[in-house]
Order: sequence, then C-alpha cells, then structure tokens
Amino acid sequence: MRLAALFLAGTALLPWSAAAQTAPAAASAKQVHAPADFARFAPKTAYDMLVQVPGFTIREADQERGLGQASENVLINGERIANKTGGAIAELQRIAFANVERIEIVDASSLGIAGLAGQVANIILKDARKAGGQFEWRPDFRAHYSRPNLFRGNISYTGKTGGIDYTLSLEDQAGRGAIGGPEHFYAADGSLIERREEVFHQESDTVTAKLRLAFDGPGTAKGNLTLGYSPYWNPVYDYEQRFRTDGNDGTRLRLQKLDGWMYDINADYEFAFGPGRLKVIGLRHFDHEPIVSTQVDSFASGAPDQGTRFTRDSHVTETIARGEYRWKMGKNDLEVSLERAVNGLDQRGALATLDPQGDFVPVPFPGGSGIVREVRYEGMTTLSRPLGSGFNLQLAAGGETSTLERVDGDLAPRRFFRPKGSLTLGWQPDKNWDLSLKLRRRVGQISFYDFLAQPNLKSERQNSGNPDLVPPQSWEVELEVGRSLGAAGKTRLRGYYYAVEDIVDIVPIGADGEGVGNLPHATRFGVESTSTIQFAPLGLPGAKLDAKLGFEIARVRDPLTGEMRPISGTQDRWAELNFRHDIPKSDFAWGATASLYHYTRYVYLTEVNQENEGPWFVNAFVEHKDVFGLTLRAQVGNIFSARHYFDRTVHDGRRNASPLLFRQRNDQLIGPIFTFTIRGSF
Repeated sequence: MRLAALFLAGTALLPWSAAAQTAPAAASAKQVHAPADFARFAPKTAYDMLVQVPGFTIREADQERGLGQASENVLINGERIANKTGGAIAELQRIAFANVERIEIVDASSLGIAGLAGQVANIILKDARKAGGQFEWRPDFRAHYSRPNLFRGNISYTGKTGGIDYTLSLEDQAGRGAIGGPEHFYAADGSLIERREEVFHQESDTVTAKLRLAFDGPGTAKGNLTLGYSPYWNPVYDYEQRFRTDGNDGTRLRLQKLDGWMYDINADYEFAFGPGRLKVIGLRHFDHEPIVSTQVDSFASGAPDQGTRFTRDSHVTETIARGEYRWKMGKNDLEVSLERAVNGLDQRGALATLDPQGDFVPVPFPGGSGIVREVRYEGMTTLSRPLGSGFNLQLAAGGETSTLERVDGDLAPRRFFRPKGSLTLGWQPDKNWDLSLKLRRRVGQISFYDFLAQPNLKSERQNSGNPDLVPPQSWEVELEVGRSLGAAGKTRLRGYYYAVEDIVDIVPIGADGEGVGNLPHATRFGVESTSTIQFAPLGLPGAKLDAKLGFEIARVRDPLTGEMRPISGTQDRWAELNFRHDIPKSDFAWGATASLYHYTRYVYLTEVNQENEGPWFVNAFVEHKDVFGLTLRAQVGNIFSARHYFDRTVHDGRRNASPLLFRQRNDQLIGPIFTFTIRGSF
C-alpha cells in the first residue's frame, strides 16, 4: 500500500492523457570535446580528460537518503552510475584515455534523469575497447611532525572474457595530517594561565579491493555487479606539554585506534519491458567501526594520573532495493521509480576513568549504546520534454514515508510522510549562453550516531544522544548561467537560496545537556563563480587558469539567545585558483595552485569555537609527460606557510547565563608538503 500511494502521488501530475505522439524529441544543444582536444595534457584516463574540460565543475554525489535522485553530474554512456562506492567519477579513473570516444556537455533538463541541474558531462566510450591497466603512485612527505605517506595510489586492469567486461582494482586512499606548536589559555581578565606545546599527527589508510562486472544480453538487456571490500586504519597521536602559571605543569597524551572494515555490493539489471525499459538495483553496505580513544593527564608534581577511555563498537548497515521504469511518449521522457531502504546503526559504547592504581574503571554511560533503524519507502515520477526554442523542462514529483526508531529503547517508533520533487528549466538561446533554473523540495540526511551519546575527550565535552532527531527539509532555488568566451575560455555563475526546516545544529537536551538536534528554521544563500581562462589569445599558448570563487551566508536563530547567527560549521567562503602551462613543443608542464576554505564557528551551549587552516594554501608543481611512457610530477605544497588556527571560548555553564571560564588561542605550524606522482598505463 505504501508503494502504491507514493506511485499515485507522483504520477497524478503527469500528462497521461497525451496522445502517443510519434515525433522524436528535439535534440538538445551540446558541447562536444574530442580526445584530440586534451592531447596537450597527455591524459592517461577518462578522468584526466574530464578535469580539463573548460568551465566544468565536477560535482560528486551527495550523501542522499538511499539512492534517490541523481546528484553526481557525470554520466557514462548516458547512464547514471547508481551506487555509493564512488559513482561515475571513480569509474572514470579506471577507464583508459584510448577507450573514450568523446565527452559531451549537455543540459541536465534534457536527459530525463531526475535530480540533475545545470551542466552534465556524458562520457561516451568506444564500442571496441582495448584491454589494459592504469596505475598511479602518489607518496607525500611533510617536513614536520607527520609520518611519510608512502602507500597512496591505485592500480586497475580492465578486460573482457566470455562476453563479460571486467575491472579489477586496488586502491589505498591514504592520508596524513599533522600540526604542532603553541596553545594559549587566558582567564576571563585576559591574563595567561596556561601554555601548551602540542604535537598532533593522524594517519589514515583505506585499502579498497573492487571487482566490477558488466554484461550485455540477452537481447538489449544489460547488467552490472560491483563487489568491494575495504579494511581501514586511522590511528591518532596527540601529545601536549602543559605549562601553567600556578605551577601545576604536566602532559596530556591522547591516543585513538580505529581498525575497521567494510564491504559493498551493488548490482543492477536493465531490460526491455512493454513500451520502455525496466531497471532493478540492489545495494548492500556493511561497516564495522571499532574505536578506542584514551586520554591521560600526567602531573610534574607526582600527583596520580587522570584519564578517560571511550570505546565504541559500531555496525553500520544500509540495504536498498530500487526499481526504475523509463519510457517515451511522443516528446515526453517518463520515469517512475520506487525504492525501499533500510538503514541501521548498532553501537556498543562504554566510558571508563583511570583510578589511582592505573586501571581504567567503567563508569555509567547513559545513552552510549543502542540500535537505531529507519525503514523508508520512496516513490517518484519524472517527466522530461523539450519545449522548443532551446528550452527543456523536467518535472519530478513524489514523496517518501519512513519509520524511525530506537529499536532497544522505550520510545514508540516515529512515522513520517514527506513530499519531495523538483522543477528544472534549461535554456540555451545560442551557442554561447546557457541557463538553468531549478526549484526543489528536498529531504536531507542525518547521522544515526547523533541519536546516541558521543563524548569529545579533547574538549572535555559530553554530547548527549538525541532520540528526537529528524531529517531536515528544505525548499531550494538554484540559478546557473554559463557564457562561452570563445578561444578565451568559459565562465559560469551559480546562485542558490535554501529555506530549511528542522536544520541540524547544536541544541539543548534536558536540563543541562547539549547535542546535535533540530532548530525550526534556517536560510542559506550563496553564489559561486567557475571560470576557465585560456592565455593563448594573450600570447601565452598552452597556459590556462581555472578559477572557482564562492561565498555563502547561512543564518539560524540561536536556541539560547534568540539572536540570528551562522549555522554551526558551515563553509562561508572559498576559492580555488589553478594555473597550468603546458609548454608548446615539449613534454613539460608547470603550474601553481592557491586555495582558501573558511568555516564559521561551532556554537555549543557552553562554548563557541572556530577552526580554520590557511588563510591560503599555495602549491607549485613541475611535470614531465613522457618519461619512458610515464607521467612524472613533483609538487611542493604550502610554500607560503599556511597555519592551523583554533579559537575557543568556554563558559562555566550555559553561555547565555554563565561567566566566562577561559579563552583558548592556537596558532600552529603545518609546514611544507612534498608530493611525487608517477602515473602510467600497461
């Protein structure tokens, strides 16, 4: 009954009474980029081509509820890669450059794929593809504090046997982070009360082994199966020497261990059925995430050590079954989708404190363990059609029902119905201009971890679990305008406004607790510019600048003071400048990048903090594109010494009614980062 109701909610808006017209849909204007257009970059993969498309910004898939509507603006042979293991972008990194026929940039509203807006890249592969492999090794080294990152890279091989295309791949998504230097603590009167010298480093390695199988037949049927397994490791080391004006000096050591694993299974099968095509999709994700975090304070006076240990053994699951039926009715492209998703979190949390004998003794930890589960059904119907004179329309309508519960709690399950959908208009008045307008009703995502207690040992803050948390909903308007500059490049401007209900932020819980919860209303307004400037018309052939600039104003009413303030932890301004010069008649290239990412403060009930790095990260590189068939690149990062900044104000109770306890100011070293890249094919 649920699926039937959702189906009817979406399809009631569509023109079922339209006659079965036979005129084909008007072809949408498109920009076509041939492999020869990218020859100067010596690309090895399809992804290498895509990142060089002028004025195009790759948008990775949002972490939407279930599979839902498409959000990744990249297709392969006109098809959305509907999974949660990297999508089309990850697949392109395993497709050889020689197997790409062309890249088409098209207007999203002309595709009949719900959820997309603005420009979409459609990578068309050759029918006869060669077997072969790709590899990349990209180690990096930091001058201070961090351990070397020696294993970051990937290798893959694609071939065909017995009518089945297969891709085998192995990748280590390795990362290293490190900072060090002073932390200063000030009393309410501004006097220095403590100085700390910190050394922090964190390593992460996620090794993913993946097998992807694709087959055609019988007839026009086709299917895919992807199997992935990923063990991962994420140790954290944080050591502080503490020098206090009252003489109570000491040290603090925080160690965190995370050795987990996950697997993913994605399968889809599409075949002709009636007047259209039916596609069935199945997904299973499982993640075992055990964390042990230990913090110990030692004192120069010889007083007994003090410490806390937090352990959390979690199992995260997601199971999705989805069906999509697409067919044509004259100029109309129609799609009906039905989806069932079950998401779950099983967390066993425990808290212990260090006794004078040096043993960790368990203490009560209410809300630290539990099972959270959501069962959700979604039905959507999508209509896409050309309107003539360069106009395209897409209308999607439907809704979702869900049951959200703490399975092991004493609260009754909560049930919701939420309408959702979108209206997208695309217009290309001539070959130099394109415009896109999208209106959307959206249901956002939430983290099940926020339903349960999650202490922050470093900040000595208890974040209470919130069983009343609900997903945010929003009315969204997005306008995007693109302008071709001919041989000089291309520029795009995107603006958006979101009116959000039940925004997720920090809220009061109980008499004196706090945690992640919902605030009634919030707004987000932003503008982003994306441009590619070619320098050949200015007398510097082979050089180009890719620039992305943006800002966002996000406002919500503070639950304690009633005043308007930024939404906690949002990115409010950003900039990415990438200059590259491929020297004509040579295999050399050089360039530089500069980036800025700034975030608003986190507003808790007892403290306010803000963390940023920069203000600018500047890197420079040199590249040789043919060393025995390999591409070699050397890069020096952070050459102008961007730093790590952390400002924190803590009150002795809730900040609207309690005196200031202390202020913390960090200004810490990151240092230069040296990266080497070796890429090739076999």
